[in-house]
Amino acid sequence: MSNPQNSIKMRLQFGELNITPRVVNRLHELDFTVPELEDAIAEHKSDCDGEPSVYVGTYGKYNDGSLCGLWIDLSTFDDYDEFINFCKAIHADEEDPELMAQDFECFPRQWYNEGFITEEDFDHIKEYTEMCEKHCAEAVDDYLEFHDDLDDFEEAYCGEWDSEEDFARHIVEECYNLEKTMGDLARYFDYEAFGRELFMFDYTMGANGHVFRPV
Repeated sequence: MSNPQNSIKMRLQFGELNITPRVVNRLHELDFTVPELEDAIAEHKSDCDGEPSVYVGTYGKYNDGSLCGLWIDLSTFDDYDEFINFCKAIHADEEDPELMAQDFECFPRQWYNEGFITEEDFDHIKEYTEMCEKHCAEAVDDYLEFHDDLDDFEEAYCGEWDSEEDFARHIVEECYNLEKTMGDLARYFDYEAFGRELFMFDYTMGANGHVFRPV
C-alpha cells in the first residue's frame, strides 16, 4: 500500500510543497507537523495590502527556473528565529535551502537584501512598522531620508508644516517676542530668510513636509 503522504501537495503562492516522508522528517526537525505548517502559512501569508512583506524563494529553485515561494508578512512574527524557521519549513523539500528574498513591499529599500534579510534588518523593519502604526507613515519615511535608523525619531519630530517659512513663523511665535524687541519693525521681519537659515544649519524637512530637529 502506498504512503498517503506521497500524494499530498501544499499550495504556496507560486508552486507547491510536495509532502514526502523526507519532507515530513525535515518539518519535524523544524518543530512543524503538516497541519501546523498549513496553519502557519495561513497566518504568515501576506495579502500585499500595506503590510511589510518579502517574497521568499530559494536560490536552488531559482537556478532551476522555479519561482516557487510565498509572500510573507514580516509583521506576523515575534522574532527573527521564528521567521527563519518558517521560511525553511515552506522550502523543506530542500535539505539545506539557501533562502532568497526575491521581492519586497512596504518597508524601506535600505533593509532589503536579495541574499536575505539579516536579523538587524528584520529588527529595523519591525521597529519601522511599529513607528508607522504609532505615527504617520509619511513622517517616518521623511525621517529616513536623513537617517539610517529610527532611534531618535520621536525626540527629533517637530510635526508637519506647509513650508520652511511656515515652520519659521512657528519658531518665532514660540521662542521670540518680536513686538517687544522690535516694536513696529516686527511687521518687516523676514520669515522666509529666517526659515532658510533654520533649514540650512539645524532643521530638516522631508518630501512630505515633516520637520525634524537635530538630536
